Amino acid sequence: MNLSKRALTSAKQIKLIIFDVDGVLTDGGLYFSDEGMEFKRFHSLDGHGIKMILENNIEPAVITARESGNVKYRMKNLGIKHYYQGQQDKTKAYVELLQKLKLNPNEVAYMGDDIIDLPVMNQVGLPIAPANAHEIVKSMSTIVTKKSGGNGAVREVCDFLLQAQGKFDTEMEKYI
Repeated sequence: MNLSKRALTSAKQIKLIIFDVDGVLTDGGLYFSDEGMEFKRFHSLDGHGIKMILENNIEPAVITARESGNVKYRMKNLGIKHYYQGQQDKTKAYVELLQKLKLNPNEVAYMGDDIIDLPVMNQVGLPIAPANAHEIVKSMSTIVTKKSGGNGAVREVCDFLLQAQGKFDTEMEKYI
């Protein structure tokens, strides 16, 4: 990850992280059966990272432009209460989340990979892009992960947030 002093300072304040789905929680590929059934591939490392931040008072949320039963299933499986599908204008869901959770923009991180994510990324305290993001999105992000979306990039960010907030070592003691 390309970390700056600003990234660390911002990460200490994060109470909510919002993820896009395609290209962030998945590899961005769209898989369809001959019958038109959609499939998505999620990474288990990312899932455990999300569960760890949830246990450490960092709320995860999802805002995605597409609609998919796969996403609904995965969000319930991970315990993500706040997920918005079919959001062509992601700022509406973002504003709703801020109001619902009584947060200010400096307490929010957003991880997106494409230009549709920029309107929200430009408003949050910590904009993050996976390695496979569009070049414009990477140039406007405070953090760019080493890993690509769907391949552990979300876990990389979850671990970083826990480290920045001094919670990582305590979390690891549960396993080591």
